[in-house]
Amino acid sequence: MSFGDPNNPYGPPPQQPPAAPGYGYPQAPGVPPQGYGYPQQPGYPQQPGYPGYPGGNAMTQSMPGLLVTARVFLYLISAVQIIVGLIWLYIGAFVNDVSNKADDLGSSSDDSPFSSIGDGGHMAAGLIVFIGLIALGLAALSITLGVKFGRGGQGVRITTVVYGALGGVLGLIGLFAGMDSGLASATIFPLIWVVFAAVITAAPVVPSGTAWFNRPRY
Repeated sequence: MSFGDPNNPYGPPPQQPPAAPGYGYPQAPGVPPQGYGYPQQPGYPQQPGYPGYPGGNAMTQSMPGLLVTARVFLYLISAVQIIVGLIWLYIGAFVNDVSNKADDLGSSSDDSPFSSIGDGGHMAAGLIVFIGLIALGLAALSITLGVKFGRGGQGVRITTVVYGALGGVLGLIGLFAGMDSGLASATIFPLIWVVFAAVITAAPVVPSGTAWFNRPRY
């Protein structure tokens, strides 16, 4: 009976192939672990990350710097418009009070000149109050546009461009009028207004601003 016979029950057992390391057993030195959940070891290439997908946790895109500047300018302009609007309302109320006094003095006589002054004063007071309400309405629009920069779309973008362009035209008119007056102080405020309007108009038009308002929203 030969020991080389594979059917010999008294012969040595056949050689088995080396078993793969089981779950939980340490890997041999120099071999990177391949199991699920093991961290990558230094010196081995890192696995590429997966791209974002709808509904996943994507990195938040930040607002371009020029749009941030335009938003700050809108808030500053709204503050000026609120102050101006309140001043006009106060002037209108004062003119209305003076007109009421003139009406009281003119009621004693039909030929009194105070009656005509009272009528003209009421008309002027109404016009002044209307201007003040317009200023407050523009202030509300400035604040709304600034707030909507974070989530607004094409409607906010187009409204901002038109609003800034109209403000720039009014600023240029005031700038030319100040230059014609010959007073350097009369050109400072219109010049600042033109600069603000130019930034507000350009911010949504440049490529970074256009990409911001066209960005996907999940």
